[in-house]
Order: sequence, then structure tokens, then C-alpha cells
Amino acid sequence: MKLLINAEEKEFEDGVTILEILDILDISKHVMATAINMDIVKKEDWNTTSPKDGDKIEFLQFVGGG
Repeated sequence: MKLLINAEEKEFEDGVTILEILDILDISKHVMATAINMDIVKKEDWNTTSPKDGDKIEFLQFVGGG
């Protein structure tokens, strides 16, 4: 299935979870929030939430600065 992740199209197998996508992309340590089609997905649901073909996913990181 094709997903738009942070404005970049990527392909994954059907049924992959948010947590698995984070592991595949090797960014799980940095992501603080996730949204699918602008709907926030709680961190405790990342292991059970599977996006659908064509979904837009945003992985958000919080960055400090001054």
C-alpha cells in the first residue's frame, strides 16, 4: 500500500502498524506524536493502529531551541 508520510510517498505491506512503520523508517526514538489524515493517534495505540492505502501520516518531533 502507498502512504504519504511527512509529504513523501512510501510503500508498505498491508496491515503494517504505526509502530512497525516507525521501526522500518528507524525514527521510533524521535517521534513524539502521530496523526493519520489530521487525526491524532495516541502513543498507546501505535501498536494496534494500521493505516489504509492512501492515508496521509505525519510523524511529529518536538524540537527545542531559542
